[in-house]
Amino acid sequence: MKPDPYVLLAQRLDSLPNGYPATDDGVELRILQRLFTPQEALLASRLRLTPETAEALAERLGADPAALRLQLKDMARRGLITPRRTEAGVGYAIMPFVVGIYEMQVGRLDADFARLFEDYYRTSFGQILGVQPAVHRVIPVGESVKSGMEIRPYESAAELLSQAKAWGVLDCICRKQKALLGDPCEHPLDVCMALSQRAGAFDGSDTVRALSLEGALETLHRAASAGLVHSVSNTQQDIGYICNCCTCSCGILRGMSELGIANVVARSAFVNQVDEALCVACDLCTDSCQFDALSLREYAVVDELRCVGCGVCVPACPEGALGLRRRPEAEVLPVAPHEADWMRARAEARGLDISQVL
Repeated sequence: MKPDPYVLLAQRLDSLPNGYPATDDGVELRILQRLFTPQEALLASRLRLTPETAEALAERLGADPAALRLQLKDMARRGLITPRRTEAGVGYAIMPFVVGIYEMQVGRLDADFARLFEDYYRTSFGQILGVQPAVHRVIPVGESVKSGMEIRPYESAAELLSQAKAWGVLDCICRKQKALLGDPCEHPLDVCMALSQRAGAFDGSDTVRALSLEGALETLHRAASAGLVHSVSNTQQDIGYICNCCTCSCGILRGMSELGIANVVARSAFVNQVDEALCVACDLCTDSCQFDALSLREYAVVDELRCVGCGVCVPACPEGALGLRRRPEAEVLPVAPHEADWMRARAEARGLDISQVL
């Protein structure tokens, strides 16, 4: 009997550093069946993290290059695999389920798919979120950092935008998923941001609406004004998106609020600080903190273990009594320079041999 292509793909996805753990009832397979044909699942299960051209893949797999190229292009267009430029031409690579395949399905998400994902989330997603280094890290709202405080380029959302050459926005699949389940979130939907070092990367995209730098900065400001937490991939370079998250809908932050996993996201290099002389104990700041890091006594008090340094609470204080300060260097979490460094560290933490999927 031939192996089930969906089982092969699920196993391949779980062999990636991000992970795609199996469930007792096989919901992870039903999700893949929604997205891939059997032939596509089999092909994806044989891809590597290192992009290969259609010609190179055809030689390795013993396939017809022309037919394979058409299949790969169609799968890439539907957000099932990753297309990347290589010296030999366009290459194709396997994409993690999260962050990756799932987020690219926002246009295909319906109530049935939303329920499948929720079932998977409740049973196995915690295994993805509980591994260190975390998938995401927080970067602060720039205006919340005290004047004169050092902010490194990879620690600033606005700086990340200025370094990119293409910008885009798409709907938040997490908020759309919760809405389809009958539990809508009050936060804005169109604030998931995509970045690229290739000019015009999102022109003509079916999923991502291209923006100018000015439009991207406006979107970032709109997200910050809505009290959303900026988070990015847990690397210094190779950053391709800025998520604007909330604990009510975000698949990552819900891991803290609903699954009880403490370190679902890597905190920023900053921590909130209260100016006791300015604080009037109005209690407006506590409602703005999504991590329950603020409490009220004679004045607001910060729980530094819970504070992720997002700065969302700072503009909520009418007295200007809050502001982010840089943590002592010994308390600043290390950030992998590149995606490859993060993948190696994550694979090691999961006991995987990453050479098997490179």
